Amino acid sequence: MNRDNYKGIGIKLTPQRIAILECLEGNTKHPSAEDIYHKVSGKFPTMSLATVYNTLDTLKKLGKLSELKVDADKKRFDPNIKPHHHLICLNCRKVHDIHIDFDPPIPQKQKKGFRITGNHIEFYGICRDCNGRRPVKTDTRC
Repeated sequence: MNRDNYKGIGIKLTPQRIAILECLEGNTKHPSAEDIYHKVSGKFPTMSLATVYNTLDTLKKLGKLSELKVDADKKRFDPNIKPHHHLICLNCRKVHDIHIDFDPPIPQKQKKGFRITGNHIEFYGICRDCNGRRPVKTDTRC
């Protein structure tokens, strides 16, 4: 654990928080708090799931982490805070990043006076691994 990697992040750097930060660093799997807890709790058996949730919530408030609403059953987190979009499998709920800019034309009447400053687009479908394997979950509510 290298404390210097996370100096200036805006939180007190306990060994547990550093382990959570290390788990998130470069993670493109969009893990849930439970995923992170299971990964880190082996090192820190006395750490609670609440510690993970509190740390993730603090990081989200500090703008260091995004919360994805792709799974109704659990919150998912994205350490990549640069603008990007997502592909979401309706079967297994895998999430993949899309690093392409989209500028969908929105008629002035539909903008209702808004000045558009950004967007986040979610594409739903069936991933290569699930294609043809299981029935599709058609509920896309998050």
